[in-house]
Amino acid sequence: MLLEIVFLYYAYFEMNPADLLAFTKMFKEQGFGLRQTNRHLVDKSMDALVDRIGYLSSLILVEGMDVDFLHKCALEDCTEQHQFSSVPDIVKEMDQLLLTLGDIPHHGPVLLAWVLLRHTLRPEESNPVVRRIGSTALQLEVFKYLATMLKGLGVSGNNCTASTAKMCVYGLLSFVITSFEEESLQSSHLIDAACEVLSAPSLAEVFWEMPNMGLGMILDSAVGMFPHKIAPLLQLLTALLSNKFTVKKVYNFLDKMSFYTQVYKHKPNDIIAKEDETLWRRQTPKLLYPLSTGQTNLWMPQGILGQVMIGSEQGYVVRWDYSYSSWTLFTCEVEMLLHVVSTADVMAHCARAKPILDLVHKIISTDWTVSDCLLPLTSRIYMLLQRLSSVINPPVDVIASCVNCLSTLAARMPGKVWSSLQRTGFLPCRPGMKAGNYGNLLVQIEQPRGEYAVTMAFLKLVTTLVKGQLGSTQNKGLIPCVLLVLKEMLPTYHKWRYNAYGVRERIGCLILELIHAILNLSPEGEDQGSGTSSLCIYSLANTEAGQAVVHIMAVGVDKIDMVLAAQPSSCGSEGPGQVLIQMVKLAFSVTNNTIRLKPPSDAVSPLEQALTQHGGHGNNLVVVLAKYIYHKHDPALPRLAIQLLKRLATVAPMSVYACLGSDAAAIRDAFLTRLHSRTEDMRIKVMILEFLTVAVETQPGLIELFLNLEVKDGNSGSKEFLLGEWSCLHVVLDLIDSKQQGKYWCPPLLHRAALAFLLALWQDRRDSAISVLRTKDRFWENLTTPLFGTLAPPSDNTEPCVLETCAFVMKIVGLEIFYVHSGSLELSLKDGLQRFANARHYEYWSQYVKSLVCHAAAMEDEGVCYFPEQTHMLILAWRMLLILATTHSDVMQLTDNQTKLKLFMDVLDATKALTRPTSVACLRLGSMTATLLLILLKQWRSVVATAPDILLPLSLMLECVLQVDQQMMDRTKAKILSALISVLQIQGMRGVSQLPQLLLCVCETVKDEALSLRDSTRHLQHSGEPMKDDDSMETDVPRGPHKDQKDGVCVLALHLAKELCRTDEDGEHWVAVMRKVPVLPSVLTAMELSLRSKQNLYFTEAALHLLLTLARTPQGAAAVAGAGVIQTICLPLLSVYEVWNNCTSQQSFSRKSQDCACWPGVYRLCVSLMESLLKTLRYNFINEALDFVGVHQERILQCLNAVRTVQSLACLDEADHTVGFLLQLSSFSEEWQFHLPKLLQDVQVNLCYLCQTCTYLLHSKKMLHHYLQAKNGESLPPGPLPRTQRPPQTPSKELQASTSGASGRCERDEVEQKAVLAVQCALLKILSKTLASLQHFTPDCCQIILDQCMDLSPYRTLFALSFTAPAFDPDVSPSFGTLLATVNVALSMLTEVLRRRPRSALSLSPPLRRSRLLSESLLMFTMENCFYVLVSQALRCLKDTAISPRDKQRLKQELSSELSTLLSSLSRHFRRGSPSSPAGISGVAILPCPPQAKPTTPGSKGAHEGQEPIIQLVQAFVRLVQR
Repeated sequence: MLLEIVFLYYAYFEMNPADLLAFTKMFKEQGFGLRQTNRHLVDKSMDALVDRIGYLSSLILVEGMDVDFLHKCALEDCTEQHQFSSVPDIVKEMDQLLLTLGDIPHHGPVLLAWVLLRHTLRPEESNPVVRRIGSTALQLEVFKYLATMLKGLGVSGNNCTASTAKMCVYGLLSFVITSFEEESLQSSHLIDAACEVLSAPSLAEVFWEMPNMGLGMILDSAVGMFPHKIAPLLQLLTALLSNKFTVKKVYNFLDKMSFYTQVYKHKPNDIIAKEDETLWRRQTPKLLYPLSTGQTNLWMPQGILGQVMIGSEQGYVVRWDYSYSSWTLFTCEVEMLLHVVSTADVMAHCARAKPILDLVHKIISTDWTVSDCLLPLTSRIYMLLQRLSSVINPPVDVIASCVNCLSTLAARMPGKVWSSLQRTGFLPCRPGMKAGNYGNLLVQIEQPRGEYAVTMAFLKLVTTLVKGQLGSTQNKGLIPCVLLVLKEMLPTYHKWRYNAYGVRERIGCLILELIHAILNLSPEGEDQGSGTSSLCIYSLANTEAGQAVVHIMAVGVDKIDMVLAAQPSSCGSEGPGQVLIQMVKLAFSVTNNTIRLKPPSDAVSPLEQALTQHGGHGNNLVVVLAKYIYHKHDPALPRLAIQLLKRLATVAPMSVYACLGSDAAAIRDAFLTRLHSRTEDMRIKVMILEFLTVAVETQPGLIELFLNLEVKDGNSGSKEFLLGEWSCLHVVLDLIDSKQQGKYWCPPLLHRAALAFLLALWQDRRDSAISVLRTKDRFWENLTTPLFGTLAPPSDNTEPCVLETCAFVMKIVGLEIFYVHSGSLELSLKDGLQRFANARHYEYWSQYVKSLVCHAAAMEDEGVCYFPEQTHMLILAWRMLLILATTHSDVMQLTDNQTKLKLFMDVLDATKALTRPTSVACLRLGSMTATLLLILLKQWRSVVATAPDILLPLSLMLECVLQVDQQMMDRTKAKILSALISVLQIQGMRGVSQLPQLLLCVCETVKDEALSLRDSTRHLQHSGEPMKDDDSMETDVPRGPHKDQKDGVCVLALHLAKELCRTDEDGEHWVAVMRKVPVLPSVLTAMELSLRSKQNLYFTEAALHLLLTLARTPQGAAAVAGAGVIQTICLPLLSVYEVWNNCTSQQSFSRKSQDCACWPGVYRLCVSLMESLLKTLRYNFINEALDFVGVHQERILQCLNAVRTVQSLACLDEADHTVGFLLQLSSFSEEWQFHLPKLLQDVQVNLCYLCQTCTYLLHSKKMLHHYLQAKNGESLPPGPLPRTQRPPQTPSKELQASTSGASGRCERDEVEQKAVLAVQCALLKILSKTLASLQHFTPDCCQIILDQCMDLSPYRTLFALSFTAPAFDPDVSPSFGTLLATVNVALSMLTEVLRRRPRSALSLSPPLRRSRLLSESLLMFTMENCFYVLVSQALRCLKDTAISPRDKQRLKQELSSELSTLLSSLSRHFRRGSPSSPAGISGVAILPCPPQAKPTTPGSKGAHEGQEPIIQLVQAFVRLVQR
């Protein structure tokens, strides 16, 4: 290093002659580096460094003589200006000193430069000295030494030492050639030295500016012997190629040659010579190459003159005055080589062809635009390669040149090169996996010789073809080449014989570069089958190839540092140390990609075993990888090593901390030292933090080592933690410090990595570390600083890591709020949230995220795929904060409704923007924002209610997503449909103008989804696959095609259509839409198939809800009936349930809650649909209704009987729907009697028994409670009771326990009371509808009283002449006692309800309060209908001649007595005040009632009892029977 500095200094500053003398003496004493102190202790690996000392010593002395200035003085004839012209004493002493030199090659340049100096300054005084020194320099082969020296100093790219050395030698050679005759110099070595000098780009340009001076004279000499001697000229021109300018110069120079030099042993017969034999003239034209007719050739015409340069008996050298293009000559030379490839002349022609190929390679590498002009040459390379590689003793240097040319061509046109190469037989091929000519050449020629020029060229060629991204077919053709490398080369290359130091490492680099290119070109996750990528992954993971890569990685930092110490400091990228480092880096990258891309498997691969195996005394690869942190020369090496450690820590089942063993603490200190250093490479620091981030989750022992928390015992016995001296949290806290941001040692990328590490701590719940961080001064202030900043607009190029930084901060704050109770939050965090809200940063971030999304969507609309991962991460973090704000608004200081409205509208706009693009990233994010929109709709209902009309943008979003791919957008469609339903429920339909379009869009969706569901159901039926009904927890993953889901598109579209039809009360719009779109036929077709196959439960239920909504209006009911609903439902519904022979079987009826989706619920909906259609259409639907009741009569009768044995809410609900349907059908008793007389009779009997059962269960509350506990435990909530709010701290544990026990019993009693009340309400509904139905099966009261001749034959006697209390035994027939008991039960329940109304109204919840009020009305309605049936049946018996007078008299007495008592009780009840029957209020049409029983005015507290119609009716009847 010191010698380099001295050399570079004197290259720009003049050296004093005395200093030159001193340097010369000093270098002589040390033997130009060969006689250094302790030289014997240095091994052979340091020879290059010793040689470099000699090179630099020689160059310093040459620069000290200032040859360039000497040359300038000689040209200007002012040599006295040179500094040595005035110091004759020093010159004389230098003469004597240099005369003693000459024993080592390093003396050569010094002697040559001194010869020039002495010859120029005093030519008359120094002839003997000059001759002696000059001959010594030539004996030392000075020009060969100069070429070797320049090669040893390295390529002059960024290497200032090498480029300065070439400038120095350039001046020396230029002066030598100008001063001496070329014949007196060693011309062959002079050419080599000139080539090395001219390889510097700057010198090449200087050369072309003055081509006739200095080294230009060598070029002239070489041209004079061209093409007889082809190599010198081409070597010089190849060296001169440095850029496009020089390429044009060289190409034009060779394209216009004016001399053609030939050598003749004898004088030809076809020439005429002058007398002095100095000039020849050709008499006949001649072909210069003996090639076949039609091939490229050179034709020398007749009369051409030739200058005889050398003529003697030994031969003639003639320079013909002939103009031609050297490129044509080169083509002829290659063609000649193809002709003589199997002859003895092949080696001579190879020597002529190799410079041509090297020149072509350099030209097309430098300037590709000239390649078309070189096509005649490049097209012959394939045939040349084929023939040369198949001979017995192939010329490996020429073959290597051919392959190098093809590598350069393959970089531009890989397909063409590959297709032509396949026909040469050079590369390995697939049939039989033959090794090809190259494989034979490697084994038979290169490995025995230890020289691998062809191998290195082959590896470069295959790598270039791989990077050229050939098609899949061509890539498969490369498999034999890759297999040869993986199987035969990579595992064994380090065992081959090598003649030169460093070739082994270069071959290793080339092999790994090939594998690296293959793995990097493979798209992640793409299944390439048997492609090159999967071949590499498998081979590296399971064969010896992977072990070879592990062997490379195990080189270790010590060996690398030793190699680096042995090489010069300015070797650049070509030194052995740099090559070794590059090879290890490639091994890291290849291993990392192999593990990343390897298919998941339960078995551990040999590669993973080798990487993770534990060895004694730190003998394992993990320690070797970790110790690369000590490497300082190339920052990429430790970075890649840490990256591989991070990968291993993620996927490998091992403990990195255990692998490190006793070195763990030292390695941790090294990691933290580099992490803490302000001058360290930023990428290493980022990688260390990323490694620690991964270790938080996967390496608990290692992360505890790096956290280095010390335990401090607190006063209360709890543990407190402190940061240790070597804790990584010190560095992390410094990196997030707001005062450090913007400094050069804390760039945004490093800040982002520190926050990612903190986020990992919060996500993994590292409470010990978090507890320390929370209490640090200004921690929350520093952490949240990025959220208070202002970012550049999304249209500008915002630093991506800044977005990630803000996302990480949002996630950390969100996790802290979520996990920590609001009262335990740090005060600084609360203050920060308050400042965040006060500064209106919620609005700012909402607006920024919206603009970010809109910008990304706009870019995609323009055809630019723009959605980086950082943007995606920020949007998700903001989404998490908003979701958290819906439940923690007080903590987050988000309580202002105007702010909430702004946030909601921004989310709506962002979702709208994300539903337009078609990229996967945008659509996936659009689904997530749609989920957020749905959550905000449900949580902020009061805010949404005051918002502007949001139905229109949601409608537009729905139209957009419906046009996108079905599989991609199903989840988003479902969420938007759900949002539309919520908005309709919250805001309603504010504008009718958008209803038709929205209804049309939804109906189209329903039709398409229904048809798709029908097709998929048929396909599953034919294929025999079971229909899985899994409920995925994922909200944003695409589901299977047209799968029935509770929240699927089809189901939600049906619900939305139901809401829209309910909004359109008059049917003006939906009728027109359904005429245009065949919605009902599509839905009914799919529903029929679903019912038959008992599949698609959610779809069937939703479709029935839509039909129920339509059936409420005459137009809708007519449309549903006209679409064939009875054909769809009637017979297929039989598949839904099973009819049991034992009618009392509990298993026949579902015990599920009536709210959850189930097939019995579908049956109940079908019954309700029949009821609604019959109620709306009346006689127009009677035939269909009778068909339905006829088909399902067994289920109907079972249901009526099941109430006695099964009191579950689901069973009672079905009974309620069934009786409601029978109530509507009972209005058409004559038609029923005509079509189904037997069924009518059975229904009447069962209704009477049902009345008796309900009365009994309502009368005995304790018995009902017993039945619910004994038979229907599901009605009461099983298991532990819900937890209540924890009571305040009590003085004693016993008191607390007793309080808790009493509270639990109260809760149990309350829950049981609610269950019994629910069952009572259901029984009351059933009873009221049953009595209302029986009204239609008994004579009309007015008619039977007034018409004495009334025909009673159509009316059966429904109740027996008995007055016993109702029993639970089915053998006891219903009687008049049952009806009287029903009135008594209703009256007692009504009295109890009225007595407890004030107290119960305050204690019950609103739903139970509403049900209690409903029960009061139902009780009144039940009594009215019961009195009506009782009076009618009594009159029927009294007029029945079949009944004996004695029984009639008994009937009168009993009824008179019982009814009188009931009337007095009822009168007292009315005086206290009671609710009216729901039949008397037109606005509350809960249960219909016959016109005869409908009172004229509702009952009220102030009304007289004589005005109550029910009392008047009963009083009239009593007076009648008392006569």
